[in-house]
Amino acid sequence: MYSILFKQLALDTSFLITIAYLLSLTPLFKRTMRGTINTREKLILIIVFGSIGIVGTYLSLPIKGALANSRIVGVVAGGLLGGPGIGLAVGVIAGVHRLFLGGATALGCGIAAALNGLLAGIFVKYFSYKNLTWKQTYLIGVMSGILEMLMILLTLPAPSGWEVVKTLGPPMIVMNGLGIAIFYGIAQNSILEEERIGAYQAQNALVIANLTLPILRQGLNEETAEKVCKIILERTDFAAVAITSEQKVLSHVGKESDHHTAGIDILTKVTMEAIDSGEIRLAKNKEEIGCPNNACCLGSALIVPLRFENTVAGALKVYREEKQSLTKVDREFAAGLGQLFSTQLELAALEIKASLVSKAELKALQAQINPHFLFNAINTIVSFCRTNPNRARDLLLQLGDFFRKNLQSCDNFVSLQEECDHIHAYLTIEQARFSDRLDVIAQISEEALKWQIPGLTLQPLIENAIKHGIYPLNSGGQVVVSAVEKEGFLIIEIRDNGVGIPEETLNLLKSGAAIQSKGLGIGLKNIEQRLRYAYHGRAEFEIKSKAGHGTVVTLKIPEIPM
Repeated sequence: MYSILFKQLALDTSFLITIAYLLSLTPLFKRTMRGTINTREKLILIIVFGSIGIVGTYLSLPIKGALANSRIVGVVAGGLLGGPGIGLAVGVIAGVHRLFLGGATALGCGIAAALNGLLAGIFVKYFSYKNLTWKQTYLIGVMSGILEMLMILLTLPAPSGWEVVKTLGPPMIVMNGLGIAIFYGIAQNSILEEERIGAYQAQNALVIANLTLPILRQGLNEETAEKVCKIILERTDFAAVAITSEQKVLSHVGKESDHHTAGIDILTKVTMEAIDSGEIRLAKNKEEIGCPNNACCLGSALIVPLRFENTVAGALKVYREEKQSLTKVDREFAAGLGQLFSTQLELAALEIKASLVSKAELKALQAQINPHFLFNAINTIVSFCRTNPNRARDLLLQLGDFFRKNLQSCDNFVSLQEECDHIHAYLTIEQARFSDRLDVIAQISEEALKWQIPGLTLQPLIENAIKHGIYPLNSGGQVVVSAVEKEGFLIIEIRDNGVGIPEETLNLLKSGAAIQSKGLGIGLKNIEQRLRYAYHGRAEFEIKSKAGHGTVVTLKIPEIPM
């Protein structure tokens, strides 16, 4: 008898696992695993898993007035994937259906279905799906089977109830537990596979950014655009890649380059829409692309605007031959590249402007944008791409935000709140790099956050504290940033517990000298001069330090610049 039951339940479980695999390929399933579904999608999920529970009942084998079934596979899977609300709803659907079928075990099985869905949802609510192992999900399946057997015992007379449990219990508990473990394993694998693809794309985007950085430093023209397009095409599976200016095609590499040629006006309507709106556009088919050449084989396109000084300067375009074939991963990849290219173009423009100013001003700009920080940041992000892709994506956004703000004119006044937001982007990257070696404490009053100060005043000071004070420490590095309003002045203090500054070096810094061998002095001198000019000598700048005992930089800023 047991062998027959095990074989039947194995067949039932195999069928449900096939359904699980097909479901794992759908966008709805992936959104469910990420917890980003809306109310309508929750209802769809309830119907789908309720139906799986009903199918498990219909696949059952009648034995001694009861049904050897795989109903709880769909019910428990619904609870594990959707949470307690969805789990309960799925259980009620499957349980009510079982009640309508009738039979001695109908009541016990119906109650067990609702309870199992609810309890599975409650369990997963307190554990991330990534943290559940196949052993744990198998145990959940086993406990669900035991609960079902207990309900049968409670709702049937003792002799007949025990006979049913003795016959159906072992095969149903073992096989349904195995089915739940495999079902959930498929669900886990689908989202983890998507994250692995995202991690590869993020790493690939950074590699492309590194390769294109020296090219885009020369500006955006037909020659540089063609080199960039070739690099992207070589490292991806897109059918074609193009870069445009506001009006003309700068380069088109790949399929259909015979009529999408450099120097001609932009052919596709969707590209002009992206440039005019400043938003990413997705063309799912040839009609939406709008190419006037009817023989063009490009079936879908993604257009990402390239920004320069808050305006759209052109677009990055990627194509595939099949319609509706550009995925969400493609979109994130292209959007990330577009943001990096926009930053690189602004950096290129900054270098051109810097070549026109005096050597002293150039040094000040170099103090604001440290290339070593960029390289260290990229290396840090690359290290997270495999181990923590979501962290890598966040750091990449913070890096873009940091450089975008860093490129704004430092002559503009901003609120201390805006300056702190800029510092936050910088510190997010540095703390990822230093890990537990760096602790930053902010002690800033609400009143102080409203004060206006010259932009990019605090970030170089904090960078100096980390680079020259905290970096040599093996552990326990701490930077405290405080700001209070006092007697018509804003008092800002940046204190670190780093290695400090030797007396001789400190005297040179106070005299305005730059310690070239250590990279000190340029940024400090620049900030002191800007404060002096902005407030006509009313602002104060003070450095206190002692070797081995840390450094304190204090700014005293009047309320209104003269």
